[in-house]
Amino acid sequence: MRSLMSARNVSLLSLTMGVAAAVDYSQYVNPFIGSEGPFPGQGYGGGDIFVGGARPFGVAKVGIDTTAANWSMAVLNGGWSPDGNVTAITMMHESGTGGAPKYGIIPQMPLTHIDPPVNILDNLTYSQPRVGHDTASVGYFKTQLQNGVQIELSGSRHAGIIEYSFPAGDKHILVDVSHYLPGSPNDPNSQFYVGGEIHILDNGQAYSGYGTYIGGWNNGAPFTVYFYGEFDKAPGSARVFKGPNTDPMRGYQGLANGQSSFPVYGNLTNTASSGPMNDRVGGIFSWNTHEELSISSRVGISFISSEKAHSYIRNEIPSWRLNDTVDAALEEWNNDVFSKIQVPLDDTANLTNVRLLYSSLYFIHLMPSDRTGENPLWESGEPSWDDFYTLWDIFRCTVSFYHIFQPVYYESMIRGLIDIWRHQGFLPDGRSGNWNGLVQGGSNADNVLADAYVKGLRGAINWTDGYAAMKTNAEVVPYNTHDPTDFTASTKEGRGALVDWLELGYVSQDRSTRCISRTVEYSLNDFAISQVAAGEMSSDQEKHLRRSAGWQAIWNPDVESLGFDGFLAPKFSNGSFNNSGYDPLYCYGCEWSDYTYEGVPWEYSFVIPHDMQTLVDLMGGSETFEARLDLMVRTINLLHIIHPRPQWRRNNNSHEHRVLLSPTQIYINEPDFATPYLYNYINKQYKSVQRTRELANQYFHDTPYGIPGNSDAGAMNTWLLWCMLGTYPIVTTDVYLLGSPWFNDLNMTINGNNTLRIRATGLEDGVYVQSVKINGEKWTRNWFEHGDVMRTGGVIEFELGSEPVVWEEGDVPPSPGHVEV
Repeated sequence: MRSLMSARNVSLLSLTMGVAAAVDYSQYVNPFIGSEGPFPGQGYGGGDIFVGGARPFGVAKVGIDTTAANWSMAVLNGGWSPDGNVTAITMMHESGTGGAPKYGIIPQMPLTHIDPPVNILDNLTYSQPRVGHDTASVGYFKTQLQNGVQIELSGSRHAGIIEYSFPAGDKHILVDVSHYLPGSPNDPNSQFYVGGEIHILDNGQAYSGYGTYIGGWNNGAPFTVYFYGEFDKAPGSARVFKGPNTDPMRGYQGLANGQSSFPVYGNLTNTASSGPMNDRVGGIFSWNTHEELSISSRVGISFISSEKAHSYIRNEIPSWRLNDTVDAALEEWNNDVFSKIQVPLDDTANLTNVRLLYSSLYFIHLMPSDRTGENPLWESGEPSWDDFYTLWDIFRCTVSFYHIFQPVYYESMIRGLIDIWRHQGFLPDGRSGNWNGLVQGGSNADNVLADAYVKGLRGAINWTDGYAAMKTNAEVVPYNTHDPTDFTASTKEGRGALVDWLELGYVSQDRSTRCISRTVEYSLNDFAISQVAAGEMSSDQEKHLRRSAGWQAIWNPDVESLGFDGFLAPKFSNGSFNNSGYDPLYCYGCEWSDYTYEGVPWEYSFVIPHDMQTLVDLMGGSETFEARLDLMVRTINLLHIIHPRPQWRRNNNSHEHRVLLSPTQIYINEPDFATPYLYNYINKQYKSVQRTRELANQYFHDTPYGIPGNSDAGAMNTWLLWCMLGTYPIVTTDVYLLGSPWFNDLNMTINGNNTLRIRATGLEDGVYVQSVKINGEKWTRNWFEHGDVMRTGGVIEFELGSEPVVWEEGDVPPSPGHVEV
């Protein structure tokens, strides 16, 4: 704590933290925020969130998988959906992702009938509707199936425990190794089962094996997950089975050639196995009693071996009592996450805001996955991380939150990213299932590393290698993956349009796709490299700083739209602009082969965080910039009505799918995250407060439809968290913009043992900033630097009121990437 804090404040803070240690903050988490879209009872347009048992950044995410009633509106990415039938309880899921699903593997399914018409190779014959409403809390999930089976579950970091309450009658648990979350039949990025093996052990009371799977949204290579499962009660019988694989993998025929597939039981053996594109395999475990029966199962998973999967059960879930695992989960979440932020919980508290706060903290800790000790591809003393799905989403503000809130985890992530480059040649952008891909825009690991570097993160990070990894992105053209998503260049890693960038200084329309959005993102990537070069290779700094001005090469001052002149515009490789009816209100799909990705050129024309000075000048100065930003933030519905972006319609290949219902303002999406804060750059901070509050209040709620579309691995939730803190980070710099806090007193543990305190007087009167003090000093700027309070802690004091005022007198936020061309 800074010495500028009074002794009285320190004493009160210590007392508050001591009392707070006994608080179960998980009670303020709503695990269903984002579980539905705008149509009640349906997931379409919602958050695609995971609902189930998990630990912070854990490998296992234990939950149910459900069916798609309508593929055009399917949202199976988190496994759980509000309206689908249950097909299995599986051990691995993503959270908040769009496109084709990934994982939904290593399953169990409780059945009360396995005779025809039930076919255990066809989950649609045994899938079960749910009865009543599902129940979920941190570390716990419960559902009731139509067949009378109640399911309760929880999870550890690499294992799960499931408790089944069977009604009177037959009792079976199916383990279908070939189960996975399917994509739409028309989706080129669907995942598939490749092969696997299962062994029945201990007279049927345990089993082990592995499954190999391929595909998913990131077009991943085959990956193998080993498992070990066991039951607390010995079954009366346990049989393995095999059956023809009828799933038509892209480029191949199903082995059954379209004919029906039925299981063949292996009564004389305890093992069933299949090779690549061979039979499906599994086991069926049956209990003879016809009375009601409770059966518990523990399942461990590993990317290394079944033996290691077994060890995770012993080490992480030693008890057969489900509540013991739930209690352990609560303890870990409270200690490692929730208790690090404390806000008033008395009668004056706004409990809706409290629930939004702790729920957002929960969702940003579900991904990525800490796979340290679980890397099957190479041996390394470095940490291993996966499920960066994707850095394009989380680089804008999520990683900056990890930096101050989870510094140990975050340092581990950075080291893991660099180690991927060491052994696989490139840093990832979207990585899942041990595979880099897909790259939606720039090489955004550059932004992540730079953000950590300029804010002083060092520890055990090898920054010499970190800089070399970033240089690879800037100088090495990745091989063309010939991906149907985009045939023109690599979609797996690196910068697919790097040939254009190095030769022309921009991405051209006739030689590359996403020419505008990739030019914008490559510019920020090179600025990020220049930031690290300043400390690691000073001779490179100027070169990359000059390249970071590439966005200016596609600024066309002659383009007019909605009364304003000058926009980013498509440019041919010969240096001429495309003037044949180009309108920045259109992106013509906002997809992989269009001008811009997940946003229209009107929006991308504001996304220059490293050189706002030049942008304001090109837009005509402060007054014109303000008017233009007003139009952008207040009446962006014109853009959406003229040409809706893909996130407001279902697109099977899109990373996003959102639904537009009330197009009255800017729609919060990754390229726009910082846009409503840009008024700070013209010293009109009160408008940033007004716009961000409007957006947050309109689109974020403590309800199933509580976030505006996919949570994007927590990116959306992090945007809200920064709003609540009353500040916002400018990525790849050490600058934070001041907003307006949502709590009158907030204590946040940062960088290990330091405390950031954010206080707001007058919050009951209004949200507009009247004045600010930082560490007791009157603050005249609407921004501060990382070292002011985010490194060793400190106090930010806001005086708020009902009237908007221009309180800032100092310089506008800096533009460290300012380059005149």
